Amino acid sequence: MGATDPPPLVVLPPGTGQTGDLGPIGVEFKLWGRDTGGVLSVVEHPFPVGALVPPHLHTREDEFSIVTQGVIGFRSGDREAVLESGGYITKPRGEMHAMWNAGTEPARMIEIISPAGFEHCFLEMSELVATGAPDVTQLAAIAERYGLQFGEPDWLPDVIARFALTPP
Repeated sequence: MGATDPPPLVVLPPGTGQTGDLGPIGVEFKLWGRDTGGVLSVVEHPFPVGALVPPHLHTREDEFSIVTQGVIGFRSGDREAVLESGGYITKPRGEMHAMWNAGTEPARMIEIISPAGFEHCFLEMSELVATGAPDVTQLAAIAERYGLQFGEPDWLPDVIARFALTPP
């Protein structure tokens, strides 16, 4: 592709794209870095009732989330928000954050990741989960490769109790 060629056109009809299971939530791959020149990637996450994404931080990318169904809670640093369908939130790199289904019905969100690349972490983790109970050392190795760090902040037990979540 030359310098003046337009980027490729990517068409993904509703309900299509590769899917996977990350344990507490699912992942649906929509746009890969190869589709966007590495600028960003897009995934969707279905959240069952009680689902909690454990607190973590990204060292290489920022995330932008849009709630498209249900109610999802977010904690980033010392800020907390509960958003219904149509709500947007930013989760900056380097800040511990978590997300959870804050309602009584299944929920869903779109995740925009910039720059692209972290979608491959989701892919590797979903492939590991698909083999059965994932080995913690394998999960840790994947996380390290992608600059993902997990933590147990002091606010976690309160969030789990208030929203009746399944602990990590």
